[in-house]
Amino acid sequence: MCSLCGILGGNEHWADAVARPGIYTRNTERLDRRRERVNRVNAANRVLSCFALSLSDWQGSSYVIANRTGKSEMIEDLGHLWPAAEKMTGRPLDPLDLALIARMEAMCDD
Repeated sequence: MCSLCGILGGNEHWADAVARPGIYTRNTERLDRRRERVNRVNAANRVLSCFALSLSDWQGSSYVIANRTGKSEMIEDLGHLWPAAEKMTGRPLDPLDLALIARMEAMCDD
């Protein structure tokens, strides 16, 4: 998504389901939106666990990324996830790296 859509769309990240008049979303109920948010956190954690990191929801408005030693950082939305993860690990991370994808697929096959 281009940055202009982020400016015009309000404070929400484009991946977040929101219920606003005139905006299409299949999740008009608050409970459905929260469930979808939990699913996004779970999906992110499957990838982040390969880097010894974890993500948690913070009151439905932000996220907390943490490492196994307890260092944590609050991030506003999923658009800030990978830069924060790279900062915490001190190295570039590529969630689309073919070796990582193969490793994750192997974990699912077990």
